[in-house]
Amino acid sequence: MEPPPPPTTTTTSAAEKLILRWDSSVSEEARDRMIFDGDRLDIENYLQAVHQVQRSMQDSLTNSVALQIAMARLEDEFRNILVSHSSPIDSQKLLDVETPRRSCSSSCFNELVVENDYGHLLDSEGHEVMLKQESSSRIYRSTNSIREIDLIPSDAVNDLRSIAELMILCGYSRECIQVYGSVRKSSVEASFNKLGIEKLSIGDIQRLDWDTLETKIRKWIRAAKICVRMIFSSEKKVCELIFEGLGEATDDSCFMETIKGPAVQLFNFAEAISISRRAPEKLFKILDLHDALSDLLPDIETVFDSKYSESIRVQAEEILSRLAEAVRGILSEFENKVLSEPSKVPVPGGTIHPLTRYVMNYISLISDYKQTLNELIVSKPCNGGRYSGDSNMPDMDFSDMENQSPLALHLIWMIAILQCNLEGKSKCYKDASLAHLFLMNNVHYIANKIKGSPELREMIEDTYLRKLTGKFRSSATSYQRSTWVRVLHCLRDEGLHSSGGFSSGVSKSALRERFKSFNAIFEDVHRTQATWLVPDTQLREELRISISELLIPAYRSFLGRFRSHIESGRHPENYIKYSVEDLEDAVLDFFEGTPASQHLRRRSQ
Repeated sequence: MEPPPPPTTTTTSAAEKLILRWDSSVSEEARDRMIFDGDRLDIENYLQAVHQVQRSMQDSLTNSVALQIAMARLEDEFRNILVSHSSPIDSQKLLDVETPRRSCSSSCFNELVVENDYGHLLDSEGHEVMLKQESSSRIYRSTNSIREIDLIPSDAVNDLRSIAELMILCGYSRECIQVYGSVRKSSVEASFNKLGIEKLSIGDIQRLDWDTLETKIRKWIRAAKICVRMIFSSEKKVCELIFEGLGEATDDSCFMETIKGPAVQLFNFAEAISISRRAPEKLFKILDLHDALSDLLPDIETVFDSKYSESIRVQAEEILSRLAEAVRGILSEFENKVLSEPSKVPVPGGTIHPLTRYVMNYISLISDYKQTLNELIVSKPCNGGRYSGDSNMPDMDFSDMENQSPLALHLIWMIAILQCNLEGKSKCYKDASLAHLFLMNNVHYIANKIKGSPELREMIEDTYLRKLTGKFRSSATSYQRSTWVRVLHCLRDEGLHSSGGFSSGVSKSALRERFKSFNAIFEDVHRTQATWLVPDTQLREELRISISELLIPAYRSFLGRFRSHIESGRHPENYIKYSVEDLEDAVLDFFEGTPASQHLRRRSQ
């Protein structure tokens, strides 16, 4: 609004008299009511009177007292209008304006890992997805993602601008800005507090446990979007409406005076997270924080676009850079942790190791963030260098994977490190068969986890998946050899024939010993391997079928050739203890993870 034109009929003396009438230090009427709460004519007359006095002062200092009284009065009026329209933004409007794109973290797994060695881990299928809620077009104006709200009614804005014009014209810009900043700052802080952002120093934040920080990060992401896109942008808009063009960057200085405290407090939280200790369980929340801040950066650059707000803009850019570096550091730390995780006590029954679940769930979640991580991970893994001389490191050749992204190669490298660690853990088993079964279970789980995730399978590609499948099959074959070769060895013909005279016969004593050996070895295998566990039902069934295909035909043939020699002697039931059907039933007990409910079942003889 332009300054009111000087009145043609009002003298300076009359203007002074009008100003003095509204001097609250001497007039009871002036103390009891505000000019801008009354008739518009009174408002216009007062503004014209002040303008008249100001013009007359260009040639004389005699009216300085009247002007000081007028400035004090206008300052009170300015404050009163601001206070009348400075209640916090309605909390429901704050909640409706923005919701997180997603929230996914170390608490987004659903399989709890034993011993708590691997963080609080749940499965990747459990992560939250929160859909964006669109705000009401009746309330918000929207320019891209920024959503301004009318903080002060337009008629009040016009009055505030009229007062600001006169105060700045009369040399009272500092007083005007201070009043504006103090009142609006309180309103901003009240709205800010509704978002649940506590006043914590960087040191306070870094001393919090990670579970607490995860909750605060979720709140921060939501609050940051609301603050930048709604609260701060709306404050900037109202500053421009009142102060733009009234002095060099007056609107910018007023804006920073109003929001600097909350803005610094807001971004200090993200800064504290960006420089905190790196740990694998922090990766996904830090990625959420990075994505949120990256998404906000164009809006931050729009809202904080002046030299007065440059420090906020620069801080946000630096935090984003540090978050990116933290992500790279955490992935490196994760690789080290998987490599160095000690063997400890082997898992009972050769089942899937908690580390395997941890790493594969972790990798699955990494693939969910591939868009961000493909931008952040630009170098291939180093399988020499810092690991050189480490005999435990896998021998990995990436030459046939040149077309894959650095991120995909890092995931493959993590899986290779995991396999290497599992090889070490398999050596904790005294039984070679159980060691092979353990590797078979775990590599099968790894391969299935990749196949079950379209994102992960696309990144890993079939070349490496085929290598995993080959490793799984090799372990399964090694298990069969180490277990069943000694069982089948009892069913061979060699050593059973005796020669004498013109013909060869069967040595009954050797045959009896052979049946006794078979029974003892099979009973031991049955008793032991019933307690071993193959958790994947399809794999368990396939393994049982494979065992049956090895064992049953060999036993049936052996029994067919030599049964009559035993049955013609004394107490044949002591040697031929089991029928073919008994063995078929016995195989069904294998790999259930629990002791067989009874001794090896025998059919009626």
